[in-house]
Amino acid sequence: MFEKQIGIDLGTVNILVYVRGRGIVLQEPSVVAIRTTDNKPVAIGEEARAMIGRTPENIEVARPMRDGVIADYVVTEAMLRYFVEKICGRFRLTKPSLMVSVPVGVTSVESRAVHDAAIQAGGDGNRTYLIQEPLAAALGAGLPVETPTGNMIVDIGGGVSEAAVISLNGIVVSGSVRVGGLKFDEFIANYIRRKYNLMIGEQTAEDIKIQIGSALPMDEKMTIDVRGRDQVAGLPKTITISSDEITEAIAEPLATIVAVVKSVLEKTPPELSSDVIDRGMVLTGGGALLRNVDVLLSRETGVPCYVADNPIACVALGAGKALENYESIKKSLPQV
Repeated sequence: MFEKQIGIDLGTVNILVYVRGRGIVLQEPSVVAIRTTDNKPVAIGEEARAMIGRTPENIEVARPMRDGVIADYVVTEAMLRYFVEKICGRFRLTKPSLMVSVPVGVTSVESRAVHDAAIQAGGDGNRTYLIQEPLAAALGAGLPVETPTGNMIVDIGGGVSEAAVISLNGIVVSGSVRVGGLKFDEFIANYIRRKYNLMIGEQTAEDIKIQIGSALPMDEKMTIDVRGRDQVAGLPKTITISSDEITEAIAEPLATIVAVVKSVLEKTPPELSSDVIDRGMVLTGGGALLRNVDVLLSRETGVPCYVADNPIACVALGAGKALENYESIKKSLPQV
């Protein structure tokens, strides 16, 4: 019986866990509800997400990860421990090997915090590693990263969007921006507040994005009824909003992501550029599910763009694969 090998995508919005031999075993929101009197977690994951915007005074719902890095160390460690115990059981003879994703471009302090939290949460101190998200996403999407060809990956997560060109198991050029799915939700909520004087919560904004959001105007317009609180009267009110309005609302954060992709393409060495033009770029992360985001990127960069199969799971799958092929990939992993 080999020890458990676990790949973790430690995201701003969701945590996904891959276990060798079992695939993705867990996908839960990275949200924790904390009792303010003694700072003890009362709910973690899906249960805590259901409490957002609905809690009494003594309970606070927090996202311990912000922009892909740890904002609250103690809460992140408690959350990680909860998920590791959920998978491995509380009493275990051996500690699991962990491979945890971090955004590209994080500081050494930020990556050390993730590494320490993973060990404190129950990972084996000698076999807990970090992997940069674009490399994990490329592995998870099945790109031939070990070959001397250029593979371009664009990972649009909840807090961070990253673009990278990967060759020979390493990241050649990369760029990241702290804009992602949560920014889209924020811009949608602000747009509706400005245009209709209607206050909506972050979950309503996310629902609107999922139901009718699109990166480009659609041929067939979609509409949705939105309920919220009227800012003027202070009473509940319902309005109808169209997909074109949502496209307009999220244009600014999308433009930021397009700019990062362009800057990575500009920095790519010519040999690899020709590979990228031939093979296109692959989109991963939850943001890849936004309608027409691949069309927008193709149009803006002139490079074909494809959405990976199961884009949300790519980073966790890739982290697991990296553990299985640790010897061949260890030179590319961040040193902690």
